[in-house]
Amino acid sequence: MIRNATSQDFSFFYRLYMHPEINPYLLYELMDEASFAPIYEELLRSGVLYVFEDQGQSAGMFKFIPLQHRTDHIAYLGGLAIAPEFAGKGLALSMFDAIFELAASKQIRRIELSVATHNHRAIRLYEKVGFQVEGILKNYTHLKSEGRFIDEQLMARIT
Repeated sequence: MIRNATSQDFSFFYRLYMHPEINPYLLYELMDEASFAPIYEELLRSGVLYVFEDQGQSAGMFKFIPLQHRTDHIAYLGGLAIAPEFAGKGLALSMFDAIFELAASKQIRRIELSVATHNHRAIRLYEKVGFQVEGILKNYTHLKSEGRFIDEQLMARIT
C-alpha cells in the first residue's frame, strides 16, 4: 500500500535519505535534521512524496512528480528506496506494482527515472519491471562531498 507522506513521517524519510548505503544514490548530500527539515516540508507541500507500507509499517519511499501541459501524461519517479530492514524480501516489486497503479489512476502513460550508471542492482530491478534505457546523461549528478560528477542513465516505462 502507498500513501502520501505526512509530517509524522519525517524521521523515516530522514533516516533513509541519510543512510550511508542509500544516500549516495539519492538527490541530497548528507546533512543534519535541521537542514533536511525545510527540504522535507517543501516535498510535503508539493504532494509528490509517498510512503510504501508493508503490513502497516513504513518500508519504502519514493517521489512521483507528474509533469504538466503537453507532458501531463509523464511523471518523474525519484528518491526510491526500501528501508534496509525490509531489503531482500521482494518488496521493491510490490512497491512498483503500487507505483504503476498510482500512475494509472493519474492517467500517466510514461514514467521516467534516472539512475547512476554504476548502480547495477537498481538498473536490473528497473529493467525487470519494464523500464528501458533511453540514454546516458554525462556528468549529471555532482557528489559535492566527494568532489566528483557521475553519469546517470535515463530510463522510461511506457504503459
